[in-house]
Amino acid sequence: MEKISVSRLSFRRKGSWRHKDRERKEPVEEVEEFDYSLLSYVGQEEAQQIDQELFNEYQFSVDQLMELAGYSCAVAIARCYPPETLKKDHAAVLVCCGPGNNGGDGLVCARHLKLFQSNKPLFKALALQCERLDIPSLSFFPTEPLCIVDSFNLVVDALFGFSFKPPVRPEFQSVLEGILAVQEDVPVCSIDIPSGWDVEEGNSEGIQPDLLISLTAPKKCAQHFKGRRHFLGGRFVPPGLEQKYNLQLPPYPGTDPVVELKIPEQSSTPRD
Repeated sequence: MEKISVSRLSFRRKGSWRHKDRERKEPVEEVEEFDYSLLSYVGQEEAQQIDQELFNEYQFSVDQLMELAGYSCAVAIARCYPPETLKKDHAAVLVCCGPGNNGGDGLVCARHLKLFQSNKPLFKALALQCERLDIPSLSFFPTEPLCIVDSFNLVVDALFGFSFKPPVRPEFQSVLEGILAVQEDVPVCSIDIPSGWDVEEGNSEGIQPDLLISLTAPKKCAQHFKGRRHFLGGRFVPPGLEQKYNLQLPPYPGTDPVVELKIPEQSSTPRD
């Protein structure tokens, strides 16, 4: 049976998160204006087709895309929740990783995790990297919401990606319920798809993240996102693929691996 990895990471002063010259004001770069009324949202089938083309036509490897995606997520999270503002237990963050590629993105995102009892060689390598960093990992999901609220500053949801189709399997249901129970007290960051959502229709009763990091292109369910901040990450979509699928995406600023998306006013009928 596939199992969930629930991992704990802490940002400490000696880590790479804190730069000595953090207070130095960075120059403001001009960013090309983008018409967000044209922003593309892709469905499940189209997202799967794009993924396969990245592998087959453009010869990206799974671990290469996972590294780019996970790094993008880490950048977006650090930008939205600077470690020095997280006050609980050395800025501890709870990251929940599923058994698929979305879980791998979660592993890369923090580099501070272990995925328990997985037989995938790629995940074993990611877990070993985390183990060598000597970062504590939990072998269970905390069942008491108060434990999460008291111990963690942020929950990263990396359980399911765009291949997910409802219903949620029983072994994951308790984890989703646990995240739901604390989301009013601890901000939740979802990677690509809020876990438990239909990739195209969303889920008004499911997890409602504070931060959503879309990968490659926003999925149709992102039109139902009601959180505070939405980022697009990856910066690995070749121009030829953008043209083939007519993807209208904003430019990335400078050398950033992420771009923050403007959140449109909520409407009752999301566009196709």
